[in-house]
Amino acid sequence: MASPNISFDNIPSSIRKPGKYFEFNTRLAVRTLPGNLQKVLVLGQKLAAGSQAAMAPVDVFSDDQAATLFGKGSQLHLMVRAAIKANPYLQLTAIAIADPVGNAATGTTTLAGTASGSGVLTLWVGANRVDVAVNSGDTAASVATALAAAVTARADIPVTSVAAAGVITHTCAHKGTLGNDIKLVASSTAPGMTATVVTMSSGTLDPDYTTTLAAVAGAGHHIIVAPLSSQTQLTVLRTHLDFVSGPMEQRGAIGVFGWSGSLATGTTLTGQINSGRITGAWHRGSLRLPCEIAAAYAAVLASEEDPARPLNTLELVGMDVTGIDQRPTRTEQENALYNGLTPLEIGPGDRVQIVRAISTYTKDPQNVADVSLLDITTIRTLDYVRKACRERISLRFPREKLSERTPDKVRSELYDVLLKLEELEIIEAVEDNKNGLLVERDLQDVNRLNAKIPTDVVNGLHVFAGRIDLLL
Repeated sequence: MASPNISFDNIPSSIRKPGKYFEFNTRLAVRTLPGNLQKVLVLGQKLAAGSQAAMAPVDVFSDDQAATLFGKGSQLHLMVRAAIKANPYLQLTAIAIADPVGNAATGTTTLAGTASGSGVLTLWVGANRVDVAVNSGDTAASVATALAAAVTARADIPVTSVAAAGVITHTCAHKGTLGNDIKLVASSTAPGMTATVVTMSSGTLDPDYTTTLAAVAGAGHHIIVAPLSSQTQLTVLRTHLDFVSGPMEQRGAIGVFGWSGSLATGTTLTGQINSGRITGAWHRGSLRLPCEIAAAYAAVLASEEDPARPLNTLELVGMDVTGIDQRPTRTEQENALYNGLTPLEIGPGDRVQIVRAISTYTKDPQNVADVSLLDITTIRTLDYVRKACRERISLRFPREKLSERTPDKVRSELYDVLLKLEELEIIEAVEDNKNGLLVERDLQDVNRLNAKIPTDVVNGLHVFAGRIDLLL
């Protein structure tokens, strides 16, 4: 160290042998912002037939691979299928857990009468349609047997079915409460024969994903898909997200869940979670399981690498088109958006699309309404700004001494990062806030620098209002 402005890592200052010595410095090579590829993690239950061990994360690239790894028709298989359908280029990791020790949900389809003409008996199990031909003279018992066999033959349907005296009992392939969300809808076009369903219920207990999430805490996933939409499960996810995204771990991530129930129960759930890192897609009346809605929603979120760009109108490919009577009115959508629930709507061409992606955070710790983290893009932008600043400081100052000149050098690098973020319209007003960018030595730790980095995030253009003046 014989120069005030040039330091060497590999050439000592004590050289006496004549020569021309050069070393390579790569610390100044990167002048751009880091990439923002979004890695998605899905959690779910596997079947015993699945080859992948529980609690072992694995990258998944196809529907068929997921069926082999987790069992065809398993919760995790259905989630992977929905995610890849919505975004075929997804960077997807899945981690499975075995069923809990609870009970499997059951439901029934009861057939009555004897067909006086031909027709078709149709049963929907979730979003899966099963048709059975009915001929004149067929009895309820014979058609029920054929229907049960047709359902069980479809390995990707998450139930098994058994017929007895015209009653088909459907049992979820998994134990736990997830089977309670499987919808049954039956209809018959054969004259003289009717079909009545009793909804799936009595599934008990849920897996505890606390240990599962801890096993992947260091993996750095950006979007985590919740397998179940309950306060207990989402609270576990919230705790995990707060930990990995905090200032010590700095692996910013968001959580995603799906909701197909009523507006009232959905907003009650979001109020119980109240997290700026969790977002839930509301698709009322959907035949899809909530975990499938969540997986598709997460895949679409991951498709947008610009953290500040709104997700309005993006399509969730593969989601079912709900009936007219189930589609939220504008008033209901506004209510959802004021209470932390992201509504989906049926757009032109019967495409299921995002209205506005928001977080579940609506109130601060004092129970005061707070819009600071309303849009999910806000926390994603803050995570990216942190990543950009952190990587720049790590690259430029890997072995830096702390002298009186160091704070100015660090501030200069941070200012450059902010300007580049402004160029990409991720943040704004950098010049206006320049005086607020502070880098100073700590008063208690002689080896520490502290920085205050003003970040005015770019907001989404969600509302446009115009007045049309009539001139005669």
